[in-house]
Amino acid sequence: MLRRIRKILTLDASEDVDESRSKMGGGLQTRFFQKEILPWLFLLPVVGLNVLVMIGPSVGSVYYAFTDWKGLGSAEWIGLANFTRAFQDPFLGRALRNNLKWMALSLFFPPAIALFAAVLLSEIRRGQRLFRAIFFLPVVMSATVAARAWQGIYHPLFGVLPWLVDHGLEFLDISLLGNPDLALYLVYLASLWKGWGFSMVLFFAAMQQVPDELYDAAIVDGANRFQQFLYITLPSIRPTIIIVLIFTLIGSMLAFNFVYIMTRGGPNHSTDVLALRMYIYAFDRFEAGYGASIGVLLTLWSAFVTLLFLGLRRMGWEV
Repeated sequence: MLRRIRKILTLDASEDVDESRSKMGGGLQTRFFQKEILPWLFLLPVVGLNVLVMIGPSVGSVYYAFTDWKGLGSAEWIGLANFTRAFQDPFLGRALRNNLKWMALSLFFPPAIALFAAVLLSEIRRGQRLFRAIFFLPVVMSATVAARAWQGIYHPLFGVLPWLVDHGLEFLDISLLGNPDLALYLVYLASLWKGWGFSMVLFFAAMQQVPDELYDAAIVDGANRFQQFLYITLPSIRPTIIIVLIFTLIGSMLAFNFVYIMTRGGPNHSTDVLALRMYIYAFDRFEAGYGASIGVLLTLWSAFVTLLFLGLRRMGWEV
């Protein structure tokens, strides 16, 4: 009798252990699904959209860069012929020089103006939000609207200069967008007006993170405003300055919208840029393969700047 009772108790205990183990296993599986699988299921629509809209066309562009393709029909593989042509194309050479001029202007004027405006805003106590909104308003404005507005300002008959000439300032009777020596800089001015507010917001946000104790200690040591800016503000926001310069280096090679809307590369190709050349070859001349090769070169430039930034970080630079 005692043996039977022990056997029954032993069987019940083993069944409880098996049941608890199965529950634990099911709990681990549920936890693994919730932590590892479920988040990817939520991300799947976004990942699929990126593959469809970005990665797919990007891979296709790399392939077509090595082909002779009109944009329709079959593509003929020609290897590196498009890239060889790109390095010998005089129009691309002129466009590259214009991009380099755009880059030189962008590396100085937008950061300098944005930094100056951010410093002024940090000193304002009343109406600061209003001024921030006013300075940032052009950034959220459509590029088409901004370019058309500046095109109207530069208009040879109804713009600002003709109005000034009519009011006695005859020496301002000069051509603006029709002047090959001025057109690129005037288009850049319109682009500068629209874009500098973005850098200003970044600088202003970085300045808000600088501890007030540093400025208090500098005041106690007798530092004036300029010395505080030079020895406290600038070193503290250096990473933000580097980020802005990286955006500038990449964006200056991708300049397109203002040039396309205001001049389409004229007069006499004086405002040609690489992105506009790519568009013209691909969609106006139906040389999509050659246009894709220019796009690949621009992508390589962006990748080079990004890798340079990552390399500096690995070397220990505080960027």
